[in-house]
Amino acid sequence: MNPSASPHRAPVDARLLDVPSLAYREGLELMRGLVEAKSGAGLPEVLILTEHEPVLTLGRRSEPTDVRVSSACLSEKGILVHRVERGGLATYHGPGQLVAYPIFDIRSMHLGVGDLVTRLEEVLLRTLADFGLTGNRRPGYRGVWTGDEKIASIGIAVRRGITFHGLALNCDPDLSHFDLITPCGIQGVRMTSMARRLGTPVAASAIRRTMAEHVADLFGLDFSPWSLDEVRRAAALRR
Repeated sequence: MNPSASPHRAPVDARLLDVPSLAYREGLELMRGLVEAKSGAGLPEVLILTEHEPVLTLGRRSEPTDVRVSSACLSEKGILVHRVERGGLATYHGPGQLVAYPIFDIRSMHLGVGDLVTRLEEVLLRTLADFGLTGNRRPGYRGVWTGDEKIASIGIAVRRGITFHGLALNCDPDLSHFDLITPCGIQGVRMTSMARRLGTPVAASAIRRTMAEHVADLFGLDFSPWSLDEVRRAAALRR
């Protein structure tokens, strides 16, 4: 499938929460609440762009051995572990990593889950290209690489046709934290970042607008900004 949205279809009204940082636990609850609210209240499509405090997340297929260090070691570092409903295995989130969470009704978009993931990979490839980096896909794996190192991961959950969780792009995170896990369950994978590849610091805040523009283009959306309070109120509609 061509990853570009149909040029003949008018952009669909959507909402964008672009917030510098968000506690992972709150982000998770907001995503779940928005999914429930969209199921019953006809909310528009929503994209959340943010960064989190250092956390490890374990997807549906994760095993305890995906975490390489003890609970005591993680506690000492102040890193919490969250088991979540997304696909995929273990990953790390933290400052300097841009996460994008599409709360999209893929049924109304006439997309399958595979189509959605392919378009998210294209978002990443185009975003990297805008900053002078060439990304690539790996057959049999999801996410994006630069050379032989992985720079971005994707893990999606779908509930009643509505997606949540999403993608994570390493702008300039502490890459040593990936040593705490087997990233995405891929033995021997080396993680990298935009900053490492470019040889200069890269702030996630400098990437967010570009990424939002590519999401809008590839999914045929017209974003209007939402504040964090507006998202909280929308997510509370499930109650």
